[in-house]
Amino acid sequence: MIFSLPYREFKDYVLLQMQHFFPDNQNLSANEYDTAFDMALERTRHCFSYINLDSYHTKGEVFLNHLHANQYAAFLWFLSNTIWAEFQNEKVANKLYCLNRALNSLSCSYAAKLPKVFLLLHIVGTVLGKAEYSDFFVACHGCTVGAHHGQYPTIGRGVAMLPHSSVIGGCRIGSRVSLGINATVYEQDVSDNTTIYIDNQAGKTVFKRSDTPWGQHLFNVEI
Repeated sequence: MIFSLPYREFKDYVLLQMQHFFPDNQNLSANEYDTAFDMALERTRHCFSYINLDSYHTKGEVFLNHLHANQYAAFLWFLSNTIWAEFQNEKVANKLYCLNRALNSLSCSYAAKLPKVFLLLHIVGTVLGKAEYSDFFVACHGCTVGAHHGQYPTIGRGVAMLPHSSVIGGCRIGSRVSLGINATVYEQDVSDNTTIYIDNQAGKTVFKRSDTPWGQHLFNVEI
């Protein structure tokens, strides 16, 4: 894996950002931070290895750029989730969650269950709640995955959410489902291989069979 900064500088860069935004001196030990950082890097490498976008690779290797907002947001989430899962340090995990909100306008808790492979695109204003996610999930800007009466969605493999689409409540979204711009699924199950879009002329939401999910071109394996 190749970084936009030397490894040591990258590790210090994240710490300096946290200390700048949250100068409360409540941090992990050096050993805990080093362990969590390396685990988050490996999770990020695995995730990015499936992404079919030139900016995620260089010289035949996965590339992580601290100035690429989508990449850095994904890494910060992996780091926050790793710190919470491995060390149960909610204070530091919450700092990274807040840092992601401040830098990238992404709201996704360290306790969310994002999959091993996902892609964030132009993520400003995106809210990803504690749903059950599957691999090859794509979220664009302004997307919302949220609960109703405490019930969250279950989202299948290869689901792509285009800008300002939403999935709300205790619904089951099948695999290879594509939600078009502004489309909303509210407490309604959706079958596999479905494209959902707004028919502006008819003024209704359309559910259409589609064997080629929108997100397929974003990954280098069949989803």
